[in-house]
Amino acid sequence: MDGVVVPAEIRKALNVQDGEARLTTRLARLQRSQEIIQRCARPSPNSVVDELIAERRAESEGE
Repeated sequence: MDGVVVPAEIRKALNVQDGEARLTTRLARLQRSQEIIQRCARPSPNSVVDELIAERRAESEGE
């Protein structure tokens, strides 16, 4: 057996065109998304939390 045949009604409901469709788990999709984002995101030399704290301190000192 080479794969699983998904009935036409289900393919239509899921808007799957002829060809290959891959079934994955939520966890697998989440991990794949995180990998893509990590490749695309620019690394920051500063911690986002540290930047927020510094901004809040500067704001409170100006009040």
